[in-house]
Amino acid sequence: MSTVTAPRPDGAERAAAGKLERARVPLQTHAEFRTRPADVALSLVLGQDSARLPELVPVRHERMVASPFTFYRGAALVMAADLAATPTTSLHTQLCGDAHLSNFGAYASPERQLVMDLNDFDETYPGPFEWDVKRMAASFVVAGRENGFPASKSRAAALASVSSYRTAMRTFAEQPFLAVWYANLPLEETLDEYVQNLDPRELKRRRDDLATTRARIASARSRDSMQALRKLSTVVDGRRCLVSDPPLIVRLDDLADGARPAHERVEQLLADYRATVRPDLRHLLEQFDLVDAARKVVGVGSVGMRAWVLLLQGPRPDDVLLLQGKQAGRSVLAEYVKGPEYESEGERVVLGQRMMQAASDIFLGWIRSRPDDIDAGQHYYLRQLRDWKLSAEVERMRPTSLRLYATICGWTLARAHARSGDRIALAAYLGKSDAFEEAVADFAEACADQNERDHAAFAAAVRSGAVAVEPA
Repeated sequence: MSTVTAPRPDGAERAAAGKLERARVPLQTHAEFRTRPADVALSLVLGQDSARLPELVPVRHERMVASPFTFYRGAALVMAADLAATPTTSLHTQLCGDAHLSNFGAYASPERQLVMDLNDFDETYPGPFEWDVKRMAASFVVAGRENGFPASKSRAAALASVSSYRTAMRTFAEQPFLAVWYANLPLEETLDEYVQNLDPRELKRRRDDLATTRARIASARSRDSMQALRKLSTVVDGRRCLVSDPPLIVRLDDLADGARPAHERVEQLLADYRATVRPDLRHLLEQFDLVDAARKVVGVGSVGMRAWVLLLQGPRPDDVLLLQGKQAGRSVLAEYVKGPEYESEGERVVLGQRMMQAASDIFLGWIRSRPDDIDAGQHYYLRQLRDWKLSAEVERMRPTSLRLYATICGWTLARAHARSGDRIALAAYLGKSDAFEEAVADFAEACADQNERDHAAFAAAVRSGAVAVEPA
């Protein structure tokens, strides 16, 4: 019995669909932001506490209250609710779901090249492409204000991120899909190309910044598992183990409930995890034995979600592998956009990351803990703990540096969206003018205003004692 496959729309039809969507949701409408009472954000943020470890919730509050920027980083749910109240397109892609500027960074590709990409996918979910773009753009306004930049400079960074996104998407629309799929941003080559295009006077002005950037790139190569091993572990009686630093790091032995040997239970989970990676990776992982495990606090918005460090040892003393297991809850976007349901939220994170990244960690996999485990029934994804990780030091950036970084982030997000969405329809929707970036910049400034009100309300709740905080 033969199967008839419907013909795919050609390029002209896809472009026409993008232009038709522009008529339905004009570019200028992306400037719209509905202001609301700040206590809405407070309610949403505190409502997430019930799914977190109670003893770590005050640590999360302490990190979020530090500044409007740290509050923004932890308030992905708040922005998801705000975005759902805006005009939205039907041009869906795989979204990062939390595409603020600190969730971009550099890491080692499997080919051992330092590449720039998105690096946090806890909230990944299919949805309207502009939701990621708006969260990214608003983060540059929030960060610019945090650094004390004039309003024009903060807006310029937001504009640069969206302009880079639009122009990159139009470039990807003209390329074969395989070329888009293989596209990546090697950090050192990109920096070299940027320097070559500077005129001598600008090169002289930026010499110190460039030297600092090159030094940080060089140092990233030392931020590997061995460096993390030296920081997180020690040797006691000839046996390597992780070092407790409560409440930030607590060894599994100190958390076990005695129902069954803790390491036996983690070994079983590792066996489940190995079933989710490629067969050749299973062989590699089978060369390592579990030595120790500890719960570790990570991030800002993630504080209170369960995260584990797993220390594995191979046959030689220098055969060491550090894995991170991180709890995966339901995406904050799933409440506001119709999309797929996943049997495993860890699988959702892994599949979304593989779809969006040019090169993903080879150790990505997922598990669901068993009924008799410490974290019974929780969903997790696993990855290598650290592999040449490099994050932008936003607080030290000048306006020109922030604008350059915004350009890189915009290109990176466009490439991620072009892999999963219809890049031709997206390019046609965005058009040749700057109307989209100007509208999103207006949205970003209004969003940053709202974020400042939300942070002020959160800080007031902390001062009154209604919201508990604990330094860590």
